[in-house]
Amino acid sequence: MQLDGKTAIVTGAASGFGAGIARAFAAQGARVLVADLNADGAQQVAQDIGGTACIVDVADGPSVQAMVDTAMTAFGHLDILVNNAGITHMPQALEYVSEDDFDRVLAVNAKSVYLTARSLVPHFKARKAGAILNIASTAGVSPRPQLNWYNASKGWMITATKAMAVELAPHGIRVNALNPVAGETPLLKSFMGEDSPEMREKFLATIPLGRFSTPQDMGAAATFLCSDAASMITGVALEIDGGRCI
Repeated sequence: MQLDGKTAIVTGAASGFGAGIARAFAAQGARVLVADLNADGAQQVAQDIGGTACIVDVADGPSVQAMVDTAMTAFGHLDILVNNAGITHMPQALEYVSEDDFDRVLAVNAKSVYLTARSLVPHFKARKAGAILNIASTAGVSPRPQLNWYNASKGWMITATKAMAVELAPHGIRVNALNPVAGETPLLKSFMGEDSPEMREKFLATIPLGRFSTPQDMGAAATFLCSDAASMITGVALEIDGGRCI
């Protein structure tokens, strides 16, 4: 029970990696706020794990603050924040991505990290403890063509993780990131442009272990980095990628 007695918020937890992380946390003893824009999905995961569901738009300040308030009411305090919610634009030449799509990707993938930090860091500082985990991507380390602005948003998240780790370490707050390779999640089709056997084979050919990452892979890594077993680890962007970035 690595997270026994811990409390956590996981955003984007109605499906995919977020749901995998929420399930892993609960299995290891944590009480989890399952936060997502998808109310039905969040409610289902929360019901499955004995957690609390919350509707949130991570790109909206008042919505993020309401999420934090809900967690405080439910749990009394927070130990862990997982910034998992993320989106991409469809694969296309960088100059053809619309301004609306660009703004949406940066708002969900980057601004959200600022908004959750603004709402939660004062609480963590007051407690002199806390763990923040940002779900970035191998795209921020080894970019794929046609996903330019998504790549850039994840690179931003990796840099933000390291900058936050340095600044918050004196306050007892650890900040890390996970860099998954493409996984079996609702975003997979968006990354590939189309979900066909040929396109899957093309993507898998770039992953030495020969498979996509799974929610279970992410849950296991997230549990470790957010547990006391990782108390000396901060500022790390851990690749969960089957060797893709080697």
